[in-house]
Amino acid sequence: MTSGNPETILKRFARIRQDAKTFQSGGDTASAPIIRVGMASCGIAAGAPEIQKVFEESLANQRLNASIVSVGCMGHCYAEPVVVIQKPGAPPRIYQKVTPGIARMIVKYDLKGDRPIQSHILDVTRQRRLTPILWESFRKEHHRLVLTLCGHIDPKNIYDYIAQGGYAVLAKVLRFYPENIIQSISEAGLRGRGGAGFTTGLKWAFARNIPRAHKLVICNADEGDPGTYMDRTILESNPHQILEGLAICCYAVGAHQAVIYLRAEYPLAVQTLSTAIDQAENIGLLGSDLLGSGFNLDVRIFQGSGAFVCGEETALIRSMEGKRGMPEFRPPFPVESGFMNRPTVINNVKTLAAVPAILQHGAAWYRNIGTPNSPGTAIFSVVGDVLRPGLVEIPMGVTLRTLIFDICGGIPGKKKFKAVQIGGPSGGCIPEKLLDVPIEFGSLEAAGAMMGSGGMVVMNEDSCMVDVARYFLEFTQKESCGKCTFCRIGTYHLLEILNRITRGEGVETDLDLLESMSLDIRNGSLCSLGKTAPNPVLTTLKYFRHEYEAHVREKRCPSGRCRALTAFYIDLSKCIRGCEACVGSCPTHAIFTTLTRKKGIDQSLCVKCGECVVTCPMAYAAIKKISPPELAPVIERSSK
Repeated sequence: MTSGNPETILKRFARIRQDAKTFQSGGDTASAPIIRVGMASCGIAAGAPEIQKVFEESLANQRLNASIVSVGCMGHCYAEPVVVIQKPGAPPRIYQKVTPGIARMIVKYDLKGDRPIQSHILDVTRQRRLTPILWESFRKEHHRLVLTLCGHIDPKNIYDYIAQGGYAVLAKVLRFYPENIIQSISEAGLRGRGGAGFTTGLKWAFARNIPRAHKLVICNADEGDPGTYMDRTILESNPHQILEGLAICCYAVGAHQAVIYLRAEYPLAVQTLSTAIDQAENIGLLGSDLLGSGFNLDVRIFQGSGAFVCGEETALIRSMEGKRGMPEFRPPFPVESGFMNRPTVINNVKTLAAVPAILQHGAAWYRNIGTPNSPGTAIFSVVGDVLRPGLVEIPMGVTLRTLIFDICGGIPGKKKFKAVQIGGPSGGCIPEKLLDVPIEFGSLEAAGAMMGSGGMVVMNEDSCMVDVARYFLEFTQKESCGKCTFCRIGTYHLLEILNRITRGEGVETDLDLLESMSLDIRNGSLCSLGKTAPNPVLTTLKYFRHEYEAHVREKRCPSGRCRALTAFYIDLSKCIRGCEACVGSCPTHAIFTTLTRKKGIDQSLCVKCGECVVTCPMAYAAIKKISPPELAPVIERSSK
């Protein structure tokens, strides 16, 4: 047991829960409507602050009583700004892409006149039948475990979280032996969600059994993968769930200090988390003598400088020590000797966020979600060529096909699916024939990809897989710390070969050289950045080798993406006399008018930006792209 009295812990927390009923945002949901405005980074970028002001003004003009609550991200990033209307006795309605005009209409017709605006409710069908996504059905479809309160509570009001059951698990476990907590986490099979997938309970047990004092727990929120924003969203939308999981972890391993390593590029997350720490300390949920238990916990924020390699735990530790962020040889592992040679436990944001739910419902409950090898849920930020990009949380074991086509709506514009790159910039590219692969650690690794931190980029038929491999390798090559010869020099040469191939300068031996060098880099690098950097190259070579061969042998880009291997020309049979749509879009004035008043493209001036294709009226589609560029028809400017 703890040194504190269990009855004292219960009484103190009971008083806090009573205060939550008074100070929570929105007040009594049975008496007045609540307007929830998504004010995470995605909502703010789409204009949510202005929408909130319009709601305030419209409510005053209409003399209506309603509460406006600023909440976090609901996951519908494609539909921002998102507003939820919850009226007493009625299910919530989610409005998408809300403008100031729509906001005024919502107040006038929905709140005052009880007439929902069907055309603006999220996912209304073409027949305009009212099909709002209700909170319960949305949670069921995505199986929200970590994200369950994101978009539902005010992240800057601790009482909102407490009113929904927050910190109750912390108050409960402070009365238990720490070993019991670790046993429950181990039985649940929770694996690290930062990418490595190490068993969380085993890591905690190692740290607990180390007799040394001055242990430290670090929450790794250094999210640097392109297109990923899961950790940022959780921190902006529900920071107290992270703090509760962090406090439980510290109590379990015997640490009295914790640091949240958060990249400085997330100013809203830093601000929200700082407010959450202050609020928790003020009411006794952090700081000295938590709830009278005798357990002390000091939580601080460390803002990283944005280096991708600092997501690796030993590089992160060096960064905190004021040194250059470079990975270290292991052993010793951080749980033995980490920050300032102290035993250090490092867990990802999503890992810690899952802890309260596991201890609340039990290990068996968590085991029933997902697969035997990968229990629980996975959170993905789905971006790219997909109809509904955003944040999703699904049970482990769901197939890629279900996630991309059923949950995220498939490929827009009647395009065909080509590949999905999963696992961040070092993840592999999975082709259509493997879409039925279940999303879990073992299956993805067997396919050449990895879970990673949860980034997912969907690509349609217009994507050039050689260029995709080049793009991701360019990122990892720039982010290499340079410590390993294999990573520093090997990725540089890989990138040089890919650049040559996309310029049409590749030779037949390049393909075998790419593969052999990739395997050497994987085997010889020190940290996961170098070991996984060749994954995009290896998987595209494996599943899309014919595209590499077209670039090398035919000097042709099948997708028409590589600029050096493509050219734009105007089909005179479709070009309309006198139409000037494409002329103003050309930045180099490469488009000229012929004697027949149709257009032509001067290939010597064309930079192949593709803007003319976008501006050409869809009904005509007169501008074509061809590869190799030598096949493009030439129209002399003398015909002007």
